[in-house]
Amino acid sequence: MNNKIKLAVAGAVLSAASVANAGIIIPAGDWTIDINGNVNAFATWTDADKTKGGTAPVGGLASVRDAGGDDTAVGINTGLLPSWLGFTGTTRQNDVDVSFTISFQPNASDNAGAGDAKTPLNRQAFVTFGDKSWGSVKLGKDLGIFASQAILNDMTLLGVGAVAGGIRSGNSTTLGGIGTGYIYPAWKGQISYTTPNMNGFQATIGITNPNQGVFGDASSAASAATSDTELNQDRFGIEGQVMYSWTGDVSGKVWASAASYDVTAQTTNGSAAVTTAAIDDYTADAYDVGVNLNTGNLGLVAYYYNGDGAGTTIFGSSGVDVNTAGKFKTRDSDGGYLQATYVIPTGTKLGAAYGVSRLDEASGESAPTLLDKNERWTVGAYHPLTKHLNLVAEYNRIKSEAQSSAYETEADQISLGAILFF
Repeated sequence: MNNKIKLAVAGAVLSAASVANAGIIIPAGDWTIDINGNVNAFATWTDADKTKGGTAPVGGLASVRDAGGDDTAVGINTGLLPSWLGFTGTTRQNDVDVSFTISFQPNASDNAGAGDAKTPLNRQAFVTFGDKSWGSVKLGKDLGIFASQAILNDMTLLGVGAVAGGIRSGNSTTLGGIGTGYIYPAWKGQISYTTPNMNGFQATIGITNPNQGVFGDASSAASAATSDTELNQDRFGIEGQVMYSWTGDVSGKVWASAASYDVTAQTTNGSAAVTTAAIDDYTADAYDVGVNLNTGNLGLVAYYYNGDGAGTTIFGSSGVDVNTAGKFKTRDSDGGYLQATYVIPTGTKLGAAYGVSRLDEASGESAPTLLDKNERWTVGAYHPLTKHLNLVAEYNRIKSEAQSSAYETEADQISLGAILFF
């Protein structure tokens, strides 16, 4: 099975909720082709509390009531892990292990009138080559290095977690714990090197594409609509990770990763009242540490991250105050999550988690509606109905608070569904 799917299933979240160890294996001359993936869908019910102060925190993830004041919504949506169809080919030539992976992610979520408007995702296209004696090299698009273990150890990877983008269906995927415990590692073009496994120790270092996006100042709805910063193309991003794994009565792994990007803050306020532009450079940095411990039927995960200019939810988002002329000021951010799971005699894995992502104002900044923190409480049940099929039930409560305690939103979400791996 595709390496990332293996990690997502076996190495990270619900090892007791059994899935196949490999996909559909087809010998093809010098190659072995592995066709693998999953299909998942969840019914979701959301109840949004009344927004305190009448204004939702800018950058908040808790669902809010719609324009008509409706506080409930339902939908059928793909979970945090999109439905997946992957093709991996492996061979050994000239004493080198060579592999390619290409994958597609169709959506189970669409609220268009005809039900066919959603564009599929294309998250992987990479090649690897190497040998267990000296390591491996990866070239192409795959999950980012920094914060990858955070999402791969999140139990909601096989479920839903926070529902992204409001209370109705139609999202490509949900958020899981993204923005409520860790920054999204995203899918990035990269060239990376991973060391051989040295008695449980392994390290990865790589250069990554500085994915561009509109990273609104987000101190207010107005500034978010009229201002943006973009990742600079002058330097590749640098990401790395070290990890140590062990087995025994108490098995587990510890890891740390980091990322650094040069950013050009090219900001334009195009409102009718003000037409100004400013350009400045800064560096967005972040690091994290985590541990996953397993003994008997009990599993524990603890994770923490810290960033300067890295923002929240998406790397770089809201990471800088761009409302001042001249030099822009970076914002500090941090967060993490705690998670406990236990397998009961039926084989069902029960889990509970708390996660938080915090964002500070820049020095001298006053932004009362800017996000202060997104919090998530999750309880879930993950039952292996068959070797390949898992039934999932989750409850999530999301709370978003602004820098001023006068503004906050809360929402409750229940999801029921299933995920099938092959």
